[in-house]
Amino acid sequence: MYFERVKNLREDHDFTQDYVSKFLKINRVVYNRYENGLRTFPVPILIQLADLYNVSLDYLTQRTDEKAVKHKPKKREKI
Repeated sequence: MYFERVKNLREDHDFTQDYVSKFLKINRVVYNRYENGLRTFPVPILIQLADLYNVSLDYLTQRTDEKAVKHKPKKREKI
């Protein structure tokens, strides 16, 4: 499932669930449920995650293994 890829991307970037949930402006418990497959990610959240990790939505949702994205990545924001 694609939630495993989301977790792997977070860990690869050395982000905590707390950091990502603050970036998304959602509760950490809710984010944890998304990341563990207990809830389905809403599309707006997936778009924000794709921007955060500079990957395509297709990569994020495991429709492809190519990370390519055609826009500039967002800079990591201080929270």
